[in-house]
Amino acid sequence: MSTLTHFDAQGQAHMVDVSAKAETHRVARASGTIRMLPATLALIQSGTAKKGDVIGVARIAAIQAAKRTSELIPLCHPLPITRVAVAFDIDVAASSVRCTAQVETLGRTGVEMEALTAVQVGLLTVYDMCKAADRGMVMGDIRVLEKHGGKSGDWVAPT
Repeated sequence: MSTLTHFDAQGQAHMVDVSAKAETHRVARASGTIRMLPATLALIQSGTAKKGDVIGVARIAAIQAAKRTSELIPLCHPLPITRVAVAFDIDVAASSVRCTAQVETLGRTGVEMEALTAVQVGLLTVYDMCKAADRGMVMGDIRVLEKHGGKSGDWVAPT
């Protein structure tokens, strides 16, 4: 196992110095799900939730979250994000919604945290907009699916 990079030789937390790294095109894709009652999923599908278009609002929230990750996660670098794409897929059989986010930059550090933050905030927004109908919704399976670029190269999650 490699050493944790967010700690210095004395064990103190610090922001990693990325100045010596080359700028490369970096991409990360993450996903997660929110499970709910079938009636709640039907509200989302029909667009009749009290607060409006759940998926549309959650998509905007996820994009905004990716752009603001460094304000939320203390040791993340602020990055010039070049692209954020967010998709929501409804699974009627599982009574769930899957959020997938892809984030890209041309920079010196990866965008895994931005993709993960986008997914989580997208799912939290679904919860917020539907909690009046279903407080028992469960979020889970949040993970990085793949990352590309940088010195460490490509990585794809095992299936």
